[in-house]
Amino acid sequence: MRIPGLNLQWTVLPGDAPVAIAAVGEWQWTEAARLAREGGGRLVSLWGADHRDLSEDEDEFSVYAAYAVQAGLAIVRLVVAEPALSYPDLSGLFPAAARMQRALFDLLGIGASGAADTRPWLRHGAWAEDAFPLRRDFDAAKLPPNALADYAFVRVEGDGVHEIPVGPIHAGIIEPGHFRFSIVGEKVLRLEARLGYVHKGIEKRFEDFTVAEGHRLAGRVSGDSTVAFAWAYAQAAESLLGVVPPPRARWIRALALERERVANHLGDLGALGNDAALAFALSQFMRLKEDWLRTSGEVFGHRLLMDLVVPGGVASGFDAAGAERMVAESKAIEVEVRDLRDIFDEHAGLQDRFLTTGRVTPELARKLGLTGLAGRASGQANDLRADFPAAPYAELAVRKAGYAAGDVAARVHLRFDEVLESLRLVRAIAMGAPDGELRVELPQPRAQAFGAGWVEGWRGEVLVALEAGEGGRIRRCHAHDPSWQNWPVIEHAVMGNIVPDFPLINKSFNLSYSGQDG
Repeated sequence: MRIPGLNLQWTVLPGDAPVAIAAVGEWQWTEAARLAREGGGRLVSLWGADHRDLSEDEDEFSVYAAYAVQAGLAIVRLVVAEPALSYPDLSGLFPAAARMQRALFDLLGIGASGAADTRPWLRHGAWAEDAFPLRRDFDAAKLPPNALADYAFVRVEGDGVHEIPVGPIHAGIIEPGHFRFSIVGEKVLRLEARLGYVHKGIEKRFEDFTVAEGHRLAGRVSGDSTVAFAWAYAQAAESLLGVVPPPRARWIRALALERERVANHLGDLGALGNDAALAFALSQFMRLKEDWLRTSGEVFGHRLLMDLVVPGGVASGFDAAGAERMVAESKAIEVEVRDLRDIFDEHAGLQDRFLTTGRVTPELARKLGLTGLAGRASGQANDLRADFPAAPYAELAVRKAGYAAGDVAARVHLRFDEVLESLRLVRAIAMGAPDGELRVELPQPRAQAFGAGWVEGWRGEVLVALEAGEGGRIRRCHAHDPSWQNWPVIEHAVMGNIVPDFPLINKSFNLSYSGQDG
């Protein structure tokens, strides 16, 4: 959990997630990033906090950076002070830091010194330039009327180059995002995305909850990843509180996480077939997904499994009949998924659209910090279920999927592999979960206590960092979705492809607008 070569006083946090935290000075902040990068590590998240309510120094703010290193998750904290309120830029070492740094400034007014890109990311004119929502003195009642703000898109000049603006409002029910294509003919020279249109204020809203209650909000950061976020939050709360959930609860959490993974992969496989004009795939996969969601709703009380994972355990379990039903269903769906995979593999039209489209090489994926399923399809073999297995994953021996081609075809193959592995895990957990209690009682949190949770969701690694305030309330909760890392990579993946392939490339990643807009 420590960054090799950096002599710091590390505090190992209790709990399932292998996490350590250390305070750093300004030069150590940069040195930690450099050493993590040279050691093959990756930036997981970057965020800030206003600590003025707890510090004798009324100017105290903090910035945090979390790195995945060989031993686990290493978090470094740098105290920054007014009037400068700045810290050294990390985007030269980790390009994914750029948008996180821009969001950090929008929310707290703490800037990355030396950063090349300082354009607003989340603000969109919804609050004044000198107002920062995550500060203690922010008054939401004084927000100005929503005003359009110009955004300096990067321009591509040259003969025959023109722009296609797409969004932010799209057909259907997906959330808003603006995509600015610079093209010659139909060939894409550059894509720049602008997101953040649906900023929900979730991280500010956490301050109204107690540590025991916050899991409900965490589970709604990105609705398709409710189990992953709720589990990461529960890990953070249990780390902060020093409690251990019962064994049966841990097994049920893993079961729920795998059910969430299967549901999303089934839906994506159907949509990917549909985007390549195979409507049959959409109808078949959505039929399977609907059956799967209905079972989740009938066994656990919610189709998407919301509010199942809670600090201290789980809210409900399953009986022998429920276990038999889930086992039988997973076996039946596996047969159909294997048949559908054969159809995909043998369909010349699909393969023509999938192969070499939207390619991200392993070298580019490593440089840009591509993570999760998209990273595993581009040679980045990271999966927390196998690398740092929380109970019960160590007993289940998760088989990690991976490809190196990095195109739409690789991301499709990887989804098939992960569906089949998750179906195996669902059967193993349903039949092997130990008996026992579902949750333990929670003590009152100690003010200023810190905890962190780190979970491999279906899209990639989810991080939740949690700080307790007075009276059991949350002082700061940062919830990080892997879409932060992966959205910028789509801009590279589409280069050199034709405009009609963008929906296919975009769906092959299937990133969350909401998850990077809390």
